[in-house]
Amino acid sequence: MFDLATLSTFLAVVIGLFLIPGPAVLLTATRTVQGGRRAGIMAGLGIATGDFIHTIFAAVGLSAILMTSAWAFQLVKFAGAAYLIYLGIRALLEKPTDPELPKVSPLPPGKAYVQAIIAEVLNPKTALFFLAFLPQFVHPERGASVMQFVVLGLIFSILGFFYTSLIALSVRPLGHLVRRISWIGRWSGKMIGSVYILLGLKVALQQK
Repeated sequence: MFDLATLSTFLAVVIGLFLIPGPAVLLTATRTVQGGRRAGIMAGLGIATGDFIHTIFAAVGLSAILMTSAWAFQLVKFAGAAYLIYLGIRALLEKPTDPELPKVSPLPPGKAYVQAIIAEVLNPKTALFFLAFLPQFVHPERGASVMQFVVLGLIFSILGFFYTSLIALSVRPLGHLVRRISWIGRWSGKMIGSVYILLGLKVALQQK
């Protein structure tokens, strides 16, 4: 279904994005500090669940486009690449800020899981990201596009859950971690921006 180059590139990009602290890391950190490790792990699981739900939506919608027209699917890929480049440029130009733990009330693990799912599913930026990101690694000529979307989304979600679980398990309290990685927060926009731009350019160049 996937060749080694495509899968390797996908894994490298995903791991690179995870290593740059973002909302998922901060939410997991907050839940762990305020509700314990179990709450942090459940919050991470909720985020991963929300990401996989976005994958299903993207798979169904974009596969329907592919069934209508292969040309239309290529147009979607280019639109997604353009959106990633736009996100990259905006991130590069964004004023650096230090990461801060959002202020939320303590929650039991079950509620932390449910709230994380709701927050992730209802985030329009996450939906747009999946619609732009996943098609860059889908090649209809190599098999069913729906399955490719699902596999990629499952990999993304599993890796994300393992990463947030490590965050919840390895540092206590996590407030110290956020302060220690403040330099990453100041540079995260430029790092994420570079990844998005390179990914968008990769698609444009490989089509030539």
